[in-house]
Amino acid sequence: MSKIKKNFVLENLEVVDISTEGKAIARHEGMVVFIDGAVPGDVVDVMVHRKKNNFAEGRVDKIIRLSPQRTEPVCKHFGTCGGCKWQNLSYLSQLNFKHKYVYDAFTRIGKLQFQEIKPILANKDEYYYRNKLEFSFSNKKWLTTEQMKSAEEIENKDALGFHIPGMFDKILDIQHCHLQPEPSNSIRNAIKEYALKNKLTFFDVKNKSGLLRTVMIRTTSTGEIMVVLMVFEWLEKEVMELLHFLIEKFPTITSLQYVHNNKGNDTLFGLELSTFYGRDHIVEEMEGLKFKISAKSFYQTNSDQAYELYKITRDFAGLTGNETVYDLYTGTGTIANFVASKAKKVVGIEYVEDAIKDAKENSKTNNIGNTHFFAGDMKDVLNDEFIRQHGKPDVIITDPPRAGMHEDVVRVILNAAPEKVVYVSCNPATQARDLALMQNDYDIIKVQPVDMFPQTAHVENVALLQRKRLDKV
Repeated sequence: MSKIKKNFVLENLEVVDISTEGKAIARHEGMVVFIDGAVPGDVVDVMVHRKKNNFAEGRVDKIIRLSPQRTEPVCKHFGTCGGCKWQNLSYLSQLNFKHKYVYDAFTRIGKLQFQEIKPILANKDEYYYRNKLEFSFSNKKWLTTEQMKSAEEIENKDALGFHIPGMFDKILDIQHCHLQPEPSNSIRNAIKEYALKNKLTFFDVKNKSGLLRTVMIRTTSTGEIMVVLMVFEWLEKEVMELLHFLIEKFPTITSLQYVHNNKGNDTLFGLELSTFYGRDHIVEEMEGLKFKISAKSFYQTNSDQAYELYKITRDFAGLTGNETVYDLYTGTGTIANFVASKAKKVVGIEYVEDAIKDAKENSKTNNIGNTHFFAGDMKDVLNDEFIRQHGKPDVIITDPPRAGMHEDVVRVILNAAPEKVVYVSCNPATQARDLALMQNDYDIIKVQPVDMFPQTAHVENVALLQRKRLDKV
């Protein structure tokens, strides 16, 4: 048994792998050591700060030898902000490890049989690819190591930025984020500058006080911009003046909204938003189709790569125009409307009612008449009676959240017995788990990883399942 202790330095560890959470992996006397700040190929000394029976966690104390896979991070907040943990790893290496993650999930977790995993589809941009970011206000900003070491007293502790990982009450003040293109950084910094100049109070999460709580910025590939300001206390004059300032400074904003939220969490659900300027939504376009996106709607946060993902999904479905397609977890109906021209009928199901309203409106806007959308919990809506009423699916497309599909949903899919299932996943581990439940009835024909989020460990994956022929069973 290893004698690793907390706050003990392990010397000369060679980093051999990287985890799905983005932590580097080394081994010491048979024990796995997860390391912050290292990349595969590094040789490092590690300060251990957490110890369990079969693993330890630590941070780089000293780099003995640099890995050839290393690259220089572009962001000044790297290492403190938890959003882009792989900035110090070359993009080619990121792609290789994401491909390996999908392979490991399918072989180790699902123990699945499959023909091949196609090379991962890279994102064309390593930075500035997101269309949505949410920033939080705090009156007690997170102090960096340099700030804490400095003898200089920090008078202004207001922050507008991201939560420190694992700390709900700590916000890192962000000067420049490399995830979303302009005018995102300019809008955020202007709001903060205005708030400080006009002495607007920032949210105190522990004492539940303060005016400014969060701001969400959404953009589209066509240049539309949505800004949603959330306030905790309601001070009408101050809020209206801030919104007037934003429109005057950024006239390209097409949707400016605000919401009063004195709940215990920051979610928009259950809240009524007010539109200060423009429309209550923005519009994204894809292959000439227009998609309405409201503040509460889910839409893939990488517009360009979402298009590639949906093209793969449509190609895997292999539609001829005669099929009834079920689109599970349809969101705002993007995939459903995207494939509708190739199908006889598309049935979309989604938990969020506002998203279903958008899905229906998207079909109406695009003159699509063969889509049908329903709101409700998937495991409750998608049952045998629903299928009898709306028709047996020839193809099921499913794009569940990270938790994957409920076993009841898998069971209904198996009972419905479509010829093809196209499973789009943002979590290959839960995807592999679900596919293992289906492998007696379906063969895995194609697997295509897609990189939607460079500089992170996240990877999307599309799998095509074909129903087994009776003479093969």
